[in-house]
Amino acid sequence: MTRTLFTNATFWPGQVKGKTFDAMLIDGQKIVATGDDALRADHDKKVDLGGAFVSPSFGDGHCHPIFGGRQHFGPQVTDLPSVEATLAEIKRFADANPDLPWIIGGTYDPAMLPNGNFDARLLDSVCPDRPVVLNAMDYHTIWVNSAAMKAAGVDANTPDLEIGTIVRREDGTPMGTMREWDAVNLIMDHAPKPSIEREIEAIKYSSARYAKTGITWWQDAWVDPGMAEAYLEAAERGVLAQGVNLAFRADPRTWEKDMSYFIEMRKKIEASQKNKNLTAVTIKYFADGVIEGGTAAMLEPYSDDPCSHGMPVWQWPELSRAVAAFDKAGFQTHIHAIGDAGIRAALDAIEGAQKANAAWDRRPTIVHVQLLDPADFHRFRELGVIANFGPLWCRQDPMQAISSAPRIGPERTARQYQLRSLIDDGVRVAFGSDWPVTSEVVLEGLPVSVHRQTPDRMPAGGWIPEQAITMPEAFAAYTSEVAYQAFGEKSWGTLAPGFNADFVVLPKNPFDMDPHAVSDMTVLHTYRNGEAIYSA
Repeated sequence: MTRTLFTNATFWPGQVKGKTFDAMLIDGQKIVATGDDALRADHDKKVDLGGAFVSPSFGDGHCHPIFGGRQHFGPQVTDLPSVEATLAEIKRFADANPDLPWIIGGTYDPAMLPNGNFDARLLDSVCPDRPVVLNAMDYHTIWVNSAAMKAAGVDANTPDLEIGTIVRREDGTPMGTMREWDAVNLIMDHAPKPSIEREIEAIKYSSARYAKTGITWWQDAWVDPGMAEAYLEAAERGVLAQGVNLAFRADPRTWEKDMSYFIEMRKKIEASQKNKNLTAVTIKYFADGVIEGGTAAMLEPYSDDPCSHGMPVWQWPELSRAVAAFDKAGFQTHIHAIGDAGIRAALDAIEGAQKANAAWDRRPTIVHVQLLDPADFHRFRELGVIANFGPLWCRQDPMQAISSAPRIGPERTARQYQLRSLIDDGVRVAFGSDWPVTSEVVLEGLPVSVHRQTPDRMPAGGWIPEQAITMPEAFAAYTSEVAYQAFGEKSWGTLAPGFNADFVVLPKNPFDMDPHAVSDMTVLHTYRNGEAIYSA
């Protein structure tokens, strides 16, 4: 194997207080020496990095790349500033694809309208003849046209739902905005399913996009039947450039029936001789919805709706029973929990599984952790729960200012996304982009956890500034801490002899610059197992 010496760079090992070094030697797929040891060792090839900064490559601890890939093939409405611009894009796409039976895309910003309620008639005005479905950026709400509701048999006589809301006009007719599982499924159960070839194309697209941002491992945190099969085929064909772990979504109504399928797919993935990059060791649960939709589960009522505590996806005893059962079967726990009641229920379920089952290296993860009640704060450390955050949400963007804060009031708003406090309490904090809900670009999101401001530096001093973390802590949350979440801390996420040669090359040292300027940098090279999977 070729021994390659990388020099003339600042190499950061991946730990918050780790000492930097100035050279690294790799032999094939592995790092074999660093610093002076690397410089003294024999090598076959030398690469001068021109004063760059080298970090362990990034891992995305919570994302949905198949969804991101699917969006690539639909109307491009993400980041459009207005309803008018969104409608224009739907018309353009519909005109360009006259034979497409359904138009499905995302993601629109619910904050474009104050209440987040979008009317089907708006979509009808540009595409009345075929079903149109747009995912909101939180992926908990869809906006549909009249043709989509007709195809699904949704009308004024459709009853209200247990886990979901059909937003209605004053006359009782469905408006065209559908929130949470049951409501979304009313529509999507009738939509055509993507072919496995299209899913593989989505994975290929996402893999290339992730390589560009420096990511060499990701956690797909929403895998339904058919998606795992596509991932395995992509891995066996060599389409997948990164390591990927699949988290099967547990449905509160079908999880017992689905368990045998999850176990079978896990075994099939592990047994594949052609697969080198894929695992399936995790179960994903949605404890609740989202604050902006009024569906996150709250201990106290919503400030703008005193009759509502949100919308739990599970009955809490059933969530505990499911988590314990999958834990006993050797699956890692990964729970979406946003409201303080949802977080408490997630912690209760994890604690119950630990009491019910034999001890093992569980590494349970609660993702988002938006609104944490003080009474539950120390339970993360006590139960060994990883807190996974999306750093881009650590700022007062329009979604927060317009859609979330008014729903929960100033006191609860002020205790959102407590990164600093949890780290200081000894909790493992990892990052995940939640792409395509937010940007997958690591250098765009990562510094937000440090400055906690919008791109125009508002508010002055940062939003809830006492929860800001340092740049090394933010880098660790996207590298070594994700590796720990992935059970990979002995092989990647650290630059040291014996570890995989998984690293990213940046043009400047992000620890020595204005945090806002980090967002302006781009990745020069992404290496996985000693090979460049991306070069600018």
